[in-house]
Amino acid sequence: MPSGTLGVTEIKTVKVEVNRFTNLQRKYLRSGFLDSLCINVKAGAGGMGFPKYGGVGGRGGHVYVVSTTGVSLNILSARVKKNKICAGVGGNSSVKGIIGQPGTDLEIPVPPGVVVYTEEGIRLGEVDKPGSKLIVAKGGIGGCPETGFSGQKGDHYNIVLDLKLIADVALVGFPNAGKSTLLSAISKASPKVADYPFTTVRPHLGTVQYEDLRHISVADLPGLIEGAHVNIGMGHKFLKHVERTKLLMFVVDIQGFRLSQLHTMRNCLETIVLLNKELELYKPDLLDMPAILLINKMDTENAKDIYRDIKPMLENLPKFVSQCPDKFKPEKVMKFNDILTASVALKNKEELHTIKECIRYQIDKTVEKQILEIQDDFTDRKLIEKLQKENRRHAPTLL
Repeated sequence: MPSGTLGVTEIKTVKVEVNRFTNLQRKYLRSGFLDSLCINVKAGAGGMGFPKYGGVGGRGGHVYVVSTTGVSLNILSARVKKNKICAGVGGNSSVKGIIGQPGTDLEIPVPPGVVVYTEEGIRLGEVDKPGSKLIVAKGGIGGCPETGFSGQKGDHYNIVLDLKLIADVALVGFPNAGKSTLLSAISKASPKVADYPFTTVRPHLGTVQYEDLRHISVADLPGLIEGAHVNIGMGHKFLKHVERTKLLMFVVDIQGFRLSQLHTMRNCLETIVLLNKELELYKPDLLDMPAILLINKMDTENAKDIYRDIKPMLENLPKFVSQCPDKFKPEKVMKFNDILTASVALKNKEELHTIKECIRYQIDKTVEKQILEIQDDFTDRKLIEKLQKENRRHAPTLL
């Protein structure tokens, strides 16, 4: 560039390269499912200014997180050296370039659904849709008269990438209730299925496909146990994934649940109340979400008799809850929009069809309600704006 002329070159951006799921090496799976990762990010420092000619240094490179399909926090952790990420330094001002070149920006690919926090817990933002971008560290400004022509340092701190799965439906229940079996029966997902508690140790996502090409995503979360809200068992580590779903599906065993011989046996009704209580203790707002209840394993011994006995109480759950001991009693009782019974392991086509159609109906109903609320809010705002406009036109002017 000729001396004395101003010019800015195009900003360069580099990406942190990570493997796709298809190339995932086995050793990266041994550490288990990662849904939270702390990394150190350092934005670039600004370049030096040129006092003699009033030249301005280039700004330092920014650090972004970019929502990218096909990546995971496990792979990102393995590929980011020492979990430190640095953007480029801004170019210095010179006789050949009065305005320094901007530093190279850095993009960190993360799975959709990541929420970014500082180490102190300050929320920086989230990236939900593939391709969405969030700046997490700003580059320092280049040297200029206001800074004595010295380039300033960029942001440098630790950030926490917190993954919350984005799914339409979340399967919630105690271990061994049949959630994984249900997911594999209604979708193409292949979670591990076995007859012992905590078969599912990481969330699994599946997609329910309908004849009209409609797709609904379903998340199978590891089983909860009493005390999950205070991190007992799998704990609240996976409860956070419930927050972004549109519909909760409680899956309970008609025979109840007992974790081991050392634990108390809970019947079907008690497991429902305890699940209600755990969600409330974790985040009370979850009880306002649309929910359906699936009573599973109806092919087991005396299942029909048990269901016949508890059906009146299921239809009037608040009354049953009022009779429970105080330590189990939730302040608010989950309202189920529908109650289904099934023997998921038998994969009866009629039962599975009913479950899939119920899921679809409840999600459509929820979306329609949200649309109406938005329309009502828009109408109210328009009316208020009109009244304010009329008031300004006709109201007396104060002198």
